[in-house]
Amino acid sequence: MPEQKPQKKFIASNIVILGFVSFFTDISTEMIYPILPLYLTSVMGVSPAIIGVIEGIAESLASILKLFSGMIADKYNNKRQLAFIGYIASFFNKVIILLSVTWGGVLLARIVDRFGKGIRTAPRDALVAEAAENGSFGKAYGLHKAFDMMGASIGILLAFFLMGFSDESSFRNIFIISMIPALIGPLCIFFVRDEKKQSAPKKLDFKWKSLDRRLKLFLIIIFIFTLGNSSNSFILLRAYHAGFSEREAILLYFIFNIVASALSYPIGNLSDKVGHKYTLCAGYFLYAVVYLGIGLLSSNSAFWGLFAIYGVYTALTAGGERALIAETAPPHLKGSALGLHSAIVGIGLLPASLIAGFLWDAVGQAAPFVLGGCLALFASIAVFFVLNMKTATIE
Repeated sequence: MPEQKPQKKFIASNIVILGFVSFFTDISTEMIYPILPLYLTSVMGVSPAIIGVIEGIAESLASILKLFSGMIADKYNNKRQLAFIGYIASFFNKVIILLSVTWGGVLLARIVDRFGKGIRTAPRDALVAEAAENGSFGKAYGLHKAFDMMGASIGILLAFFLMGFSDESSFRNIFIISMIPALIGPLCIFFVRDEKKQSAPKKLDFKWKSLDRRLKLFLIIIFIFTLGNSSNSFILLRAYHAGFSEREAILLYFIFNIVASALSYPIGNLSDKVGHKYTLCAGYFLYAVVYLGIGLLSSNSAFWGLFAIYGVYTALTAGGERALIAETAPPHLKGSALGLHSAIVGIGLLPASLIAGFLWDAVGQAAPFVLGGCLALFASIAVFFVLNMKTATIE
């Protein structure tokens, strides 16, 4: 009994430490992300279709790693080491962007960044799941997501103020400054303690057919939804074309992040109590509202509210999806199951961004958002019915 308290203490502290890892990494990432579409179009002169290619390839080349990194982490129990490799890649991403003179260099930088995300996501999510006390997965992921989004909000604010000195060198200054938090984040991982140590690699038997039927259907719905969930670069481009300045568009993105940051923990806590299926259905419905609104409304004032609602959607779903899977998967296969989810999402992101870029150029700016809104409405309804089917134990 006396030894259990310290055990719980360091397990809970792992969530906070991993939160700080994401906090610093997201400061650096979000200093660059909202200005990258503008940098590509105004400085490098590329089209939205090329942005779709960059985002789609970058996301999908790394997606399969999310599955294998989860399986490797489960087998060798090296979650912390894999997470470090994945996070340090974010630092090298900034170096490559700084040195790039063509969009091909930016593509390479995005591939390195997504490679890192592919390596780190499943092991990190498994570490968070291990640290969740009494199965409070929604609360644990909500807390981690709150750190993540708060770092993103600070990064966006820094980009906003640095872009105030608006000339081409502003972009390079932001790229250089973003390297500092990108290096601090991975170093925090050395303070994470492993919950369990394995003396030898475990034999895994992770097969699709062994998953709960509702979980399999849920993952299929997630894939269909992802086909309409194109890169946020398109939302920012839409804001630019709607008449927002570079700095105003950055502020829109800040509103999205600060709302998501403020709500992630309380909504994660709520989802543990009412059931993840309800928060997920509400989240997909709000996504539909946001995308249809961005696609069909021309009023600039509406964008401010829509970006805030977009933050609510993120708080409802980002932790909820992972919490649902962590709750359902066998304890020794959590990393594999979470990696499968991340891989499915990643695979869907290639066609999503390619389709969005094509629709933008061939049909019009509204087309990608109408498609995304319709697929989100489908996901909201389908998830409700699938997770109410009678099988196993999903809440």
